[in-house]
Amino acid sequence: MQGWRISMEDAHAAVLDLQAKYSDQDEKPTDPDKRLAFFGVYDGHGGDKVALFAGENVHKIVAKQDSFAKGDIEQALKDGFLATDRAILEDPKYEEEVSGCTAAVSVISKHKIWVANAGDSRSVLGVKGRAKPLSFDHKPQNEGEKARISAAGGFVDFGRVNGNLALSRAIGDFEFKKSPELSPEQQIVTAYPDVTVHDLSDDDEFLVIACDGIWDCQSSQSVVEFVRRGIAAKQDLYRICENMMDNCLASNSETGGVGCDNMTMVIIGLLNGRTKEEWYNQIAERVANGDGPCAPPEYGKSLEDPTASNSNPY
Repeated sequence: MQGWRISMEDAHAAVLDLQAKYSDQDEKPTDPDKRLAFFGVYDGHGGDKVALFAGENVHKIVAKQDSFAKGDIEQALKDGFLATDRAILEDPKYEEEVSGCTAAVSVISKHKIWVANAGDSRSVLGVKGRAKPLSFDHKPQNEGEKARISAAGGFVDFGRVNGNLALSRAIGDFEFKKSPELSPEQQIVTAYPDVTVHDLSDDDEFLVIACDGIWDCQSSQSVVEFVRRGIAAKQDLYRICENMMDNCLASNSETGGVGCDNMTMVIIGLLNGRTKEEWYNQIAERVANGDGPCAPPEYGKSLEDPTASNSNPY
């Protein structure tokens, strides 16, 4: 959703069979027990070019890493983020490009989730209605981030890198990556991601990846409860995303901030060997039995439903 901004600078990606489509193996469906899916959200700033490049290429670049072929997904994500930065920097089309973007991505197998993050987009796991963070926002005022920025010759002023950028890691933003004596990981702003690895269990119901246009308006727990209610009401996942963004959207642009930003949200259902219908039914049964937190029943209605409430207690 573009929101009240004059342009849409977000991008996203969803690839259900990463090996078959983009790795060096033959283009044939991967064994479901070994298949890897990829999802990503890229929140652009200063323009949309870097975000669009990331949305089209990060998953391809990750899948081409030597570490990916060796099965080291964590290292492939780290290598892939930095390789994406290099690919943009070395492309003449982006020679004078000043934009950048966050990157919050997940690789999901039958038994495991890998989440990589650079910036302040966020990945949150819904575990029987409880939010479990799988990423952590990279803000300039965080002690570790601030120390790196200072060591590289930068400063933090009013919560911004050099008084300008409100996040401390990003793809692009090359004006903050100009110290040739420093490694990519040591620059004022770096694309190097944190990676979290999570072993899936039967309690894990879904994963939400979204940009700060959502998280500035809602807590992680509120989002998980909202999504869970929509699933219990048997709503399509795209509809739940639409309803969440409608709830976040400011009624006018006067605030200029909260509720006015671009919004991108991806929900990934974790079927755990079930069919889609069985997954919906299991969550609905858990909610009906009070097994874990959930938003009130009125949040299971679309805003276009005439019986739906426009109030938002979160």
